[in-house]
Amino acid sequence: MCRHLAAVGPEAPIGAVLVEPAYALVRQAWAPRMQRSGTVNADGFGVGWYAAGDPAPARYRRAGPIWADLSFADLARVVRTRALLAAVRDATVPSADAEASVAPFTAGPWLFSHNGAVTGWPRTTAPLAAGLPAELLLDMEARCDAAFVWALVRHRLALGDPPGRALAGTVTTLARAAPGSRLNLLLTDGTSVLATAWGDSLWYRTGHPGPTVVASEPYDDDPRWTEIPDRTLLTADPTDVTLVPLKEPSQ
Repeated sequence: MCRHLAAVGPEAPIGAVLVEPAYALVRQAWAPRMQRSGTVNADGFGVGWYAAGDPAPARYRRAGPIWADLSFADLARVVRTRALLAAVRDATVPSADAEASVAPFTAGPWLFSHNGAVTGWPRTTAPLAAGLPAELLLDMEARCDAAFVWALVRHRLALGDPPGRALAGTVTTLARAAPGSRLNLLLTDGTSVLATAWGDSLWYRTGHPGPTVVASEPYDDDPRWTEIPDRTLLTADPTDVTLVPLKEPSQ
């Protein structure tokens, strides 16, 4: 169920992370090595990145498979950034929302992605939807579980939660409402990356040299890759990584 990746560090072409490594995200779209649900991520892809001096990220998203998009190959070669978030998608259910359902989702300086699935969506999350402001629900980019998870995170951020607390609170709330959900989340503002490991694989690799990367699976055989324990919140910047255990919600 999808593969995603976020990176922060020295400026470099986005292809240095997404295309050039032996097991890069482009390859993970058709041959993931550690995906626990689904086999091919051909239901769209997206990449978001930050240009120097502009806090609002740019995005490039398509509804088709990443390997079939010749324009992306050119973008990956020439677009340079210090931070990015990208994903390849294996849809949970069929949708007419096309590329609108593809991560990264965005608001203000944020880029967001969800790898996994919300059990029983949308029935199990109806009470949570009732607690969101109407304008936030109407602003959802798509009618998929990932877009709804982003709405929950956005609501917590708007209420003043620090980003780590916003992610952790969203995950534990969803896990209580929809037990068995897989909730690996990625969030970046271009300077740091926050992530949750909850029900699926997640790894990180520190910089020196190169960027700090958080990914569903390693994109090469570098020994610096470290698997993140399940039920963990990660916070990373170009030099440091912090891991904090997340508690199972009481039912």
